[in-house]
Amino acid sequence: MITKTRKNATRLAALTAAILLPLSAAACGMESNTAAPAGGTSSAPMSSPSMSAPASPSASASTASMTEPFGAGCASVPKTGKGSFDGMSQDPVATAASNNPALSTLVTAVKAAGLVDTLNTTQDITVFAPTNDAFAAMDPATLKKALGEPKGLLTDVLTAHVVPGRLAPDQLAGEHQSLNKSQPVTVTGSGESFEVNGEAMVVCGNVQTSNATVYIIDKVLLPKS
Repeated sequence: MITKTRKNATRLAALTAAILLPLSAAACGMESNTAAPAGGTSSAPMSSPSMSAPASPSASASTASMTEPFGAGCASVPKTGKGSFDGMSQDPVATAASNNPALSTLVTAVKAAGLVDTLNTTQDITVFAPTNDAFAAMDPATLKKALGEPKGLLTDVLTAHVVPGRLAPDQLAGEHQSLNKSQPVTVTGSGESFEVNGEAMVVCGNVQTSNATVYIIDKVLLPKS
């Protein structure tokens, strides 16, 4: 009887092992599929660089505004050709101004004073360029006197419109020494609104030529009495 009982127990143990062994193997297989591979590398998906947040639109717009011409007066600049913004950027400043119809009086004065070569060959300058209307608004007697002294008063007036260094809009405000040592240029304002020497407004700013940054203004900067 005891022998029979032991045989039954042995068969039961064998049957239990036969049932549990496949289940144990399946469980091990599932664990091996979910476990980290050798070397500790995680199988979790990594974030793709393309999923990173895009640049802020306002930041991009702000950067663009610092490199583009600004101001209501820019509307009068030709859209194409040598006098356009793109065309002016290819030439030195005196040549570039000669191709802009709004600056023809300034160009005439620069030629009369013999300053074309000086402006064209001096690297990295900022020019405050009065429009034709700015010259027309001058006292006729003062304009006639200046034109009558091309190497004297006229040169003094024109060199007071030129500052060493290319001033970006965010560098414009402040006092700057002009090529006329006795006439500094003082600029107030910010953003796209600037006043020069307390009298002239920038109507089209940040215009680029090959050697200068130009700010077109609505009044001539006359020597202080």
